[in-house]
Amino acid sequence: MTRSTILTWYLIHKWSSLICTAFLLMLCVTGLPLIFHDEIDAAMGGDAESALAGAPSAESGLPLDTMLATALAERPGEVPLFMAFSQDSPLLTVTTGPAPDAPGSEMTLLFFDRATGASLGPAPGNPLMDFLLQLHTDMFLGQPGMWVLGAMGLLFVLALVSGTVLYAPFMRRLSFGTVRKARSERVRRLDQHNLIGVVALAWMAVIGLTGAINAFADPLIEGWRDGEVAAMTAAYADEAPLPPARYGSLDAAMASAQAALPGKSPQFIGFPGGDWSSGHHYAIFFQGDRPVTQHLLTPALVDAASGELTDARSMPALNQALMISKPLHFGDYGGLPLKLVWTLLTLATIWVLWTGLLLWFRRGPGAIERRIEEIRTGARSRLTA
Repeated sequence: MTRSTILTWYLIHKWSSLICTAFLLMLCVTGLPLIFHDEIDAAMGGDAESALAGAPSAESGLPLDTMLATALAERPGEVPLFMAFSQDSPLLTVTTGPAPDAPGSEMTLLFFDRATGASLGPAPGNPLMDFLLQLHTDMFLGQPGMWVLGAMGLLFVLALVSGTVLYAPFMRRLSFGTVRKARSERVRRLDQHNLIGVVALAWMAVIGLTGAINAFADPLIEGWRDGEVAAMTAAYADEAPLPPARYGSLDAAMASAQAALPGKSPQFIGFPGGDWSSGHHYAIFFQGDRPVTQHLLTPALVDAASGELTDARSMPALNQALMISKPLHFGDYGGLPLKLVWTLLTLATIWVLWTGLLLWFRRGPGAIERRIEEIRTGARSRLTA
């Protein structure tokens, strides 16, 4: 590489790193407890599922119409927005709100035991975890905050790519993992920064990309609704939205959807008028029966008045990536061992970010020129090897 090429990559790495580092440190610190959100909720008495016994609510239990009527009786004057199923216990959740398009702040999440029909009350709150999740998701700024964090995730990936480009030719001169202990403290810290960065490179790239995808979830959902859902429900385009009073049987709708998608298990239902459905349909989302396919959702749109299937098709690739990215981002699809691995890699990322800041703020005169020459020497060594 020429000096100008190295300088270009150096500037890309410097500014992409500096701009996103403060945000990434916040995301790593808030993300650590979120990795163990299930365990923390259970320890704080917020795990309603562990006390239930019986067949999973996704497989059997009392009729869905009965469960929905029970939920609406607890929230008079409200309409159903979502119904979600568990693959492990009889827990069934129903989300209600004052209108079909109610914002999240006006929704109420209710827990039920589908095996017995018993109401378990509203979802238990955890103010600490709710605060951390909101800070981690959008910094309490709503959609603009999500876009900012998504951009920081993309900058992080760019910093990883540029850092690898600069690191590769330099390391041709040294064995992998070499830390030059005989050199100055800055050189030792640089070697450690590079080594830990390379070891965790693939994981950091995955976390950065999945975080960026999650940050742009709302536009992806809107694009799916305006594109795929509109195409699937074109025959209803000129009709007024279906009022809640005309909603038909959920059990009949579920039977129609399961007949079209045998072998799949229902994960949740989006009611008419919400972000996950049309104005006329129950959108019943099914998951696969394997560890990989259980995060790939297939929606079946069922006419909410008649219970007849309108269409069922896989979601677009970007939306499927969104579904996979959420559990992958938090490491909550492989049990406690994977969560511990995620924790160690998150701590390694914090260390890389912190040492990167120290290297920048404690650089001496001529440090940039010396670094560029060192990289050029490594590149020449590679060409002559």
